[in-house]
Amino acid sequence: MNRPTFASVTGRVCLAALAAIVLLTVSGCRSKPAAPPPAPVVSADTWATVDGQAITREQVEKEVRRLRQGAEAESAEEALIGKLSVLEEMIVEHVLLSRASRLAVSVPDTELDNAYNEARKGIPDDAFQQELIRRNLTPADMRDGLRREILGRKIMEHEVTSKVAISDQEVIDFFNANRAQFNLPEEAYHLAQIIVTPVRDPQIANRTGDDASTPQAAVAKVQMLMERLKNGGAFGDLARDYSEDPNTAPRGGDLGLIGMSQIKKAPPLLRDAALKTSAGAARVVNENGMFTIVYVVAHEPAGQRDLASPGVRERIIAGLKSVREQALRAAYLAAARSDADVTNYLARKVVESQGKPPAK
Repeated sequence: MNRPTFASVTGRVCLAALAAIVLLTVSGCRSKPAAPPPAPVVSADTWATVDGQAITREQVEKEVRRLRQGAEAESAEEALIGKLSVLEEMIVEHVLLSRASRLAVSVPDTELDNAYNEARKGIPDDAFQQELIRRNLTPADMRDGLRREILGRKIMEHEVTSKVAISDQEVIDFFNANRAQFNLPEEAYHLAQIIVTPVRDPQIANRTGDDASTPQAAVAKVQMLMERLKNGGAFGDLARDYSEDPNTAPRGGDLGLIGMSQIKKAPPLLRDAALKTSAGAARVVNENGMFTIVYVVAHEPAGQRDLASPGVRERIIAGLKSVREQALRAAYLAAARSDADVTNYLARKVVESQGKPPAK
Protein backbone atom coordinates (compact mmCIF):
# COMPACT_ATOMS: atom_id res chain seq x y z
CA MET A 1 0.00 0.00 0.00
CA ASN A 2 1.40 3.52 -0.90
CA ARG A 3 1.76 5.90 2.02
CA PRO A 4 0.30 9.43 1.56
CA THR A 5 2.97 12.17 1.15
CA PHE A 6 2.99 15.40 3.09
CA ALA A 7 4.16 18.32 0.99
CA SER A 8 4.13 20.96 3.66
CA VAL A 9 6.48 21.50 6.61
CA THR A 10 3.43 21.57 8.85
CA GLY A 11 2.50 18.11 7.70
CA ARG A 12 5.99 16.80 8.51
CA VAL A 13 5.84 18.36 11.98
CA CYS A 14 2.44 16.74 12.60
CA LEU A 15 3.80 13.39 11.48
CA ALA A 16 6.79 13.71 13.83
CA ALA A 17 4.48 14.59 16.69
CA LEU A 18 2.25 11.64 15.91
CA ALA A 19 5.27 9.31 15.88
CA ALA A 20 6.35 10.61 19.29
CA ILE A 21 2.88 9.94 20.70
CA VAL A 22 2.93 6.40 19.30
CA LEU A 23 6.36 5.74 20.82
CA LEU A 24 5.20 6.96 24.20
CA THR A 25 2.08 4.80 23.98
CA VAL A 26 4.07 1.71 23.04
CA SER A 27 6.58 2.40 25.81
CA GLY A 28 3.76 2.69 28.31
CA CYS A 29 2.22 -0.60 27.12
CA ARG A 30 5.52 -2.39 27.46
CA SER A 31 5.97 -1.19 31.01
CA LYS A 32 2.54 -2.58 31.93
CA PRO A 33 1.91 -5.81 29.98
CA ALA A 34 -1.69 -6.85 29.67
CA ALA A 35 -2.72 -9.68 31.97
CA PRO A 36 -3.38 -12.98 30.16
CA PRO A 37 -7.01 -14.05 29.92
CA PRO A 38 -8.09 -16.25 32.82
CA ALA A 39 -7.93 -19.98 32.16
CA PRO A 40 -11.33 -21.61 31.64
CA VAL A 41 -12.77 -23.28 34.70
CA VAL A 42 -12.71 -27.04 34.15
CA SER A 43 -14.57 -29.37 36.49
CA ALA A 44 -13.07 -32.57 37.80
CA ASP A 45 -15.52 -34.53 35.62
CA THR A 46 -14.31 -32.86 32.42
CA TRP A 47 -12.04 -35.34 30.69
CA ALA A 48 -11.41 -33.30 27.55
CA THR A 49 -12.40 -30.10 25.79
CA VAL A 50 -12.75 -29.57 22.05
CA ASP A 51 -13.02 -25.95 20.94
CA GLY A 52 -14.44 -25.06 24.34
CA GLN A 53 -16.96 -27.92 24.46
CA ALA A 54 -16.52 -30.36 27.33
CA ILE A 55 -16.44 -34.14 27.08
CA THR A 56 -17.30 -35.43 30.54
CA ARG A 57 -16.54 -38.59 32.44
CA GLU A 58 -20.22 -39.57 32.24
CA GLN A 59 -20.27 -39.17 28.44
CA VAL A 60 -17.15 -41.31 28.02
CA GLU A 61 -18.36 -44.05 30.33
CA LYS A 62 -21.73 -44.13 28.58
CA GLU A 63 -19.99 -44.45 25.22
CA VAL A 64 -17.83 -47.27 26.63
CA ARG A 65 -20.99 -49.11 27.69
CA ARG A 66 -22.55 -48.55 24.27
CA LEU A 67 -19.54 -49.74 22.27
CA ARG A 68 -18.01 -52.40 24.47
CA GLN A 69 -20.27 -55.40 24.64
CA GLY A 70 -18.29 -57.46 27.13
CA ALA A 71 -19.26 -57.87 30.74
CA GLU A 72 -16.24 -59.88 31.92
CA ALA A 73 -14.13 -58.64 34.81
CA GLU A 74 -11.21 -56.40 33.92
CA SER A 75 -8.52 -54.68 35.90
CA ALA A 76 -8.58 -50.96 36.60
CA GLU A 77 -5.68 -50.51 34.18
CA GLU A 78 -7.49 -52.39 31.40
CA ALA A 79 -10.60 -50.29 31.95
CA LEU A 80 -8.49 -47.13 31.83
CA ILE A 81 -6.92 -48.14 28.52
CA GLY A 82 -10.39 -48.66 27.08
CA LYS A 83 -11.59 -45.28 28.32
CA LEU A 84 -8.54 -43.48 26.95
CA SER A 85 -9.16 -45.10 23.56
CA VAL A 86 -12.85 -44.22 23.53
CA LEU A 87 -12.11 -40.65 24.68
CA GLU A 88 -9.69 -40.19 21.78
CA GLU A 89 -12.37 -41.48 19.40
CA MET A 90 -14.88 -39.03 20.89
CA ILE A 91 -12.42 -36.14 20.50
CA VAL A 92 -12.03 -36.91 16.81
CA GLU A 93 -15.79 -37.36 16.53
CA HIS A 94 -16.43 -33.93 18.10
CA VAL A 95 -13.96 -32.36 15.68
CA LEU A 96 -15.59 -34.10 12.75
CA LEU A 97 -19.22 -33.46 13.67
CA SER A 98 -18.55 -29.76 14.24
CA ARG A 99 -18.19 -29.54 10.45
CA ALA A 100 -21.59 -31.08 9.71
CA SER A 101 -23.57 -27.83 9.50
CA ARG A 102 -20.96 -26.15 7.31
CA LEU A 103 -21.04 -29.13 4.96
CA ALA A 104 -24.87 -29.26 5.04
CA VAL A 105 -24.74 -32.89 6.19
CA SER A 106 -27.51 -34.25 8.41
CA VAL A 107 -29.34 -37.44 9.40
CA PRO A 108 -33.11 -37.21 8.80
CA ASP A 109 -35.33 -38.87 11.40
CA THR A 110 -36.61 -41.39 8.86
CA GLU A 111 -33.05 -42.47 8.04
CA LEU A 112 -32.21 -42.83 11.72
CA ASP A 113 -35.40 -44.83 12.32
CA ASN A 114 -34.53 -47.22 9.49
CA ALA A 115 -30.97 -47.68 10.74
CA TYR A 116 -32.15 -48.23 14.32
CA ASN A 117 -34.72 -50.82 13.26
CA GLU A 118 -32.12 -52.52 11.07
CA ALA A 119 -29.68 -52.74 13.97
CA ARG A 120 -32.38 -54.33 16.14
CA LYS A 121 -33.56 -56.77 13.49
CA GLY A 122 -33.48 -60.35 14.67
CA ILE A 123 -33.16 -59.37 18.35
CA PRO A 124 -36.29 -60.09 20.43
CA ASP A 125 -37.67 -57.12 22.35
CA ASP A 126 -37.10 -58.76 25.72
CA ALA A 127 -33.48 -59.54 24.91
CA PHE A 128 -32.92 -56.00 23.64
CA GLN A 129 -34.40 -54.46 26.79
CA GLN A 130 -32.32 -56.74 29.00
CA GLU A 131 -29.17 -55.74 27.14
CA LEU A 132 -29.99 -52.05 27.61
CA ILE A 133 -30.52 -52.60 31.32
CA ARG A 134 -27.22 -54.51 31.57
CA ARG A 135 -25.35 -51.64 29.95
CA ASN A 136 -27.32 -48.98 31.86
CA LEU A 137 -28.45 -47.34 28.62
CA THR A 138 -31.72 -46.12 27.14
CA PRO A 139 -33.05 -46.44 23.59
CA ALA A 140 -32.31 -42.71 23.24
CA ASP A 141 -28.66 -43.38 24.07
CA MET A 142 -28.44 -46.04 21.38
CA ARG A 143 -30.17 -43.81 18.83
CA ASP A 144 -27.86 -40.90 19.61
CA GLY A 145 -24.79 -43.08 19.17
CA LEU A 146 -26.15 -44.43 15.89
CA ARG A 147 -26.91 -40.90 14.69
CA ARG A 148 -23.34 -39.81 15.38
CA GLU A 149 -21.95 -42.84 13.55
CA ILE A 150 -24.11 -42.18 10.48
CA LEU A 151 -23.27 -38.49 10.50
CA GLY A 152 -19.55 -39.25 10.78
CA ARG A 153 -19.73 -41.66 7.84
CA LYS A 154 -21.59 -39.08 5.76
CA ILE A 155 -18.97 -36.44 6.48
CA MET A 156 -16.19 -38.81 5.49
CA GLU A 157 -18.10 -39.72 2.34
CA HIS A 158 -18.42 -36.01 1.53
CA GLU A 159 -14.85 -35.07 2.38
CA VAL A 160 -12.90 -38.21 1.48
CA THR A 161 -14.64 -40.93 -0.53
CA SER A 162 -16.25 -38.57 -3.04
CA LYS A 163 -12.90 -36.82 -3.62
CA VAL A 164 -11.00 -39.95 -4.66
CA ALA A 165 -11.02 -40.72 -8.38
CA ILE A 166 -8.87 -43.15 -10.34
CA SER A 167 -8.07 -42.19 -13.94
CA ASP A 168 -7.89 -44.58 -16.89
CA GLN A 169 -4.19 -43.82 -17.22
CA GLU A 170 -3.58 -44.85 -13.60
CA VAL A 171 -5.33 -48.16 -14.28
CA ILE A 172 -3.22 -48.75 -17.39
CA ASP A 173 0.00 -47.83 -15.57
CA PHE A 174 -0.80 -50.17 -12.68
CA PHE A 175 -1.62 -53.05 -15.01
CA ASN A 176 1.58 -52.58 -17.02
CA ALA A 177 3.69 -52.40 -13.86
CA ASN A 178 2.02 -55.46 -12.32
CA ARG A 179 1.21 -57.58 -15.34
CA ALA A 180 2.54 -60.70 -13.62
CA GLN A 181 -0.21 -60.40 -10.97
CA PHE A 182 -2.78 -61.00 -13.69
CA ASN A 183 -1.14 -64.12 -15.05
CA LEU A 184 -2.60 -66.79 -12.80
CA PRO A 185 -0.57 -69.99 -12.85
CA GLU A 186 -3.47 -71.83 -11.23
CA GLU A 187 -7.14 -71.54 -10.46
CA ALA A 188 -7.74 -68.94 -7.73
CA TYR A 189 -10.42 -67.41 -5.55
CA HIS A 190 -10.76 -63.73 -4.72
CA LEU A 191 -11.79 -63.74 -1.05
CA ALA A 192 -12.70 -61.29 1.70
CA GLN A 193 -13.39 -61.83 5.38
CA ILE A 194 -14.93 -60.44 8.54
CA ILE A 195 -13.45 -61.66 11.83
CA VAL A 196 -15.46 -61.71 15.07
CA THR A 197 -13.82 -62.96 18.26
CA PRO A 198 -15.44 -63.80 21.63
CA VAL A 199 -12.79 -61.94 23.63
CA ARG A 200 -11.69 -58.35 24.02
CA ASP A 201 -9.20 -57.49 21.28
CA PRO A 202 -6.11 -55.38 22.06
CA GLN A 203 -6.44 -53.42 18.83
CA ILE A 204 -9.63 -52.47 17.02
CA ALA A 205 -9.23 -50.87 13.61
CA ASN A 206 -12.82 -50.87 12.39
CA ARG A 207 -14.66 -47.61 11.85
CA THR A 208 -17.19 -48.01 14.67
CA GLY A 209 -14.91 -49.35 17.41
CA ASP A 210 -17.23 -52.35 17.79
CA ASP A 211 -15.69 -55.30 19.65
CA ALA A 212 -17.63 -58.41 20.68
CA SER A 213 -15.89 -59.54 23.84
CA THR A 214 -18.06 -62.44 25.05
CA PRO A 215 -19.23 -65.62 23.27
CA GLN A 216 -22.84 -64.42 23.44
CA ALA A 217 -21.94 -61.02 21.98
CA ALA A 218 -19.95 -62.68 19.19
CA VAL A 219 -22.89 -64.90 18.19
CA ALA A 220 -25.28 -61.93 18.19
CA LYS A 221 -22.86 -59.85 16.13
CA VAL A 222 -22.42 -62.54 13.49
CA GLN A 223 -26.18 -62.99 13.24
CA MET A 224 -26.60 -59.26 12.77
CA LEU A 225 -23.93 -59.12 10.06
CA MET A 226 -25.37 -62.08 8.13
CA GLU A 227 -28.81 -60.51 8.31
CA ARG A 228 -27.47 -57.27 6.89
CA LEU A 229 -25.73 -59.13 4.08
CA LYS A 230 -28.97 -60.92 3.22
CA ASN A 231 -30.69 -57.54 3.06
CA GLY A 232 -28.18 -56.19 0.54
CA GLY A 233 -25.52 -54.68 2.80
CA ALA A 234 -22.16 -54.15 1.12
CA PHE A 235 -19.61 -56.64 2.47
CA GLY A 236 -16.75 -54.14 2.27
CA ASP A 237 -18.65 -51.53 4.30
CA LEU A 238 -19.64 -54.07 6.95
CA ALA A 239 -16.03 -55.27 7.20
CA ARG A 240 -14.75 -51.70 7.64
CA ASP A 241 -17.38 -51.04 10.31
CA TYR A 242 -17.34 -54.30 12.29
CA SER A 243 -14.46 -56.68 11.48
CA GLU A 244 -12.13 -57.24 14.42
CA ASP A 245 -9.11 -58.03 12.26
CA PRO A 246 -6.90 -54.91 12.34
CA ASN A 247 -5.07 -55.96 9.17
CA THR A 248 -8.01 -56.43 6.80
CA ALA A 249 -10.80 -54.30 8.32
CA PRO A 250 -9.46 -50.99 6.90
CA ARG A 251 -9.51 -52.42 3.37
CA GLY A 252 -12.99 -53.91 3.58
CA GLY A 253 -11.80 -57.39 4.55
CA ASP A 254 -10.15 -57.95 1.17
CA LEU A 255 -7.71 -60.89 1.02
CA GLY A 256 -6.98 -60.66 -2.69
CA LEU A 257 -6.55 -63.66 -4.99
CA ILE A 258 -5.66 -66.92 -3.27
CA GLY A 259 -4.45 -69.83 -5.39
CA MET A 260 -6.02 -73.27 -5.23
CA SER A 261 -2.85 -74.85 -3.83
CA GLN A 262 -2.92 -72.41 -0.90
CA ILE A 263 -6.64 -72.90 -0.31
CA LYS A 264 -6.16 -76.66 -0.08
CA LYS A 265 -3.66 -76.12 2.76
CA ALA A 266 -6.18 -74.07 4.77
CA PRO A 267 -8.09 -75.58 7.72
CA PRO A 268 -10.95 -77.76 6.43
CA LEU A 269 -13.74 -75.40 7.47
CA LEU A 270 -12.14 -72.39 5.79
CA ARG A 271 -11.23 -74.45 2.73
CA ASP A 272 -14.80 -75.69 2.31
CA ALA A 273 -16.19 -72.20 2.84
CA ALA A 274 -14.15 -70.94 -0.11
CA LEU A 275 -14.72 -73.91 -2.41
CA LYS A 276 -18.41 -74.47 -1.69
CA THR A 277 -19.60 -70.85 -1.72
CA SER A 278 -20.64 -69.21 -4.96
CA ALA A 279 -19.29 -65.82 -6.04
CA GLY A 280 -21.12 -62.96 -4.32
CA ALA A 281 -22.13 -65.08 -1.32
CA ALA A 282 -20.84 -65.47 2.25
CA ARG A 283 -20.53 -68.34 4.70
CA VAL A 284 -19.83 -68.38 8.45
CA VAL A 285 -17.01 -70.49 9.85
CA ASN A 286 -16.89 -71.09 13.62
CA GLU A 287 -13.59 -72.35 14.99
CA ASN A 288 -13.67 -72.68 18.78
CA GLY A 289 -15.88 -69.60 19.13
CA MET A 290 -13.90 -67.41 16.72
CA PHE A 291 -16.01 -66.56 13.71
CA THR A 292 -14.86 -65.89 10.16
CA ILE A 293 -17.40 -64.71 7.63
CA VAL A 294 -15.87 -65.80 4.32
CA TYR A 295 -17.02 -63.87 1.26
CA VAL A 296 -16.24 -65.10 -2.25
CA VAL A 297 -15.74 -62.09 -4.50
CA ALA A 298 -14.88 -64.09 -7.62
CA HIS A 299 -13.64 -67.46 -8.88
CA GLU A 300 -10.81 -67.05 -11.37
CA PRO A 301 -9.53 -69.71 -13.80
CA ALA A 302 -5.81 -69.99 -14.58
CA GLY A 303 -4.31 -67.93 -17.40
CA GLN A 304 -3.19 -64.46 -18.45
CA ARG A 305 -5.61 -61.56 -18.05
CA ASP A 306 -5.65 -58.21 -19.76
CA LEU A 307 -7.63 -55.05 -19.09
CA ALA A 308 -10.50 -56.37 -21.19
CA SER A 309 -10.86 -59.50 -19.04
CA PRO A 310 -13.92 -59.53 -16.77
CA GLY A 311 -13.29 -57.92 -13.40
CA VAL A 312 -9.67 -56.88 -14.00
CA ARG A 313 -10.26 -53.16 -14.47
CA GLU A 314 -12.76 -53.09 -11.60
CA ARG A 315 -10.34 -54.87 -9.27
CA ILE A 316 -7.53 -52.46 -10.08
CA ILE A 317 -9.77 -49.44 -9.51
CA ALA A 318 -11.05 -50.85 -6.21
CA GLY A 319 -7.53 -51.54 -4.96
CA LEU A 320 -6.11 -48.17 -5.95
CA LYS A 321 -9.12 -46.35 -4.56
CA SER A 322 -8.99 -48.21 -1.24
CA VAL A 323 -5.34 -47.32 -0.64
CA ARG A 324 -5.86 -43.69 -1.61
CA GLU A 325 -8.97 -43.39 0.56
CA GLN A 326 -7.08 -44.74 3.57
CA ALA A 327 -4.32 -42.18 3.08
CA LEU A 328 -6.73 -39.28 2.55
CA ARG A 329 -8.88 -40.33 5.49
CA ALA A 330 -5.91 -40.49 7.86
CA ALA A 331 -4.60 -37.15 6.64
CA TYR A 332 -8.02 -35.47 6.81
CA LEU A 333 -8.66 -36.61 10.39
CA ALA A 334 -5.16 -35.63 11.50
CA ALA A 335 -5.48 -32.19 9.91
CA ALA A 336 -8.95 -31.64 11.39
CA ARG A 337 -7.72 -32.56 14.87
CA SER A 338 -4.68 -30.30 14.60
CA ASP A 339 -6.89 -27.38 13.56
CA ALA A 340 -9.06 -27.77 16.67
CA ASP A 341 -8.32 -26.55 20.18
CA VAL A 342 -8.11 -29.87 22.05
CA THR A 343 -7.08 -30.62 25.62
CA ASN A 344 -7.16 -34.19 26.92
CA TYR A 345 -7.34 -33.78 30.70
CA LEU A 346 -7.69 -37.50 31.38
CA ALA A 347 -4.47 -38.21 29.51
CA ARG A 348 -2.71 -35.49 31.52
CA LYS A 349 -3.91 -37.04 34.79
CA VAL A 350 -2.67 -40.46 33.74
CA VAL A 351 0.74 -39.02 32.85
CA GLU A 352 0.92 -37.21 36.16
CA SER A 353 -0.01 -40.39 38.04
CA GLN A 354 2.60 -42.39 36.08
CA GLY A 355 0.00 -44.67 34.53
CA LYS A 356 -2.17 -45.24 37.58
CA PRO A 357 -5.95 -44.86 37.12
CA PRO A 358 -6.93 -41.43 38.46
CA ALA A 359 -9.03 -41.33 41.59
CA LYS A 360 -12.73 -40.74 41.02
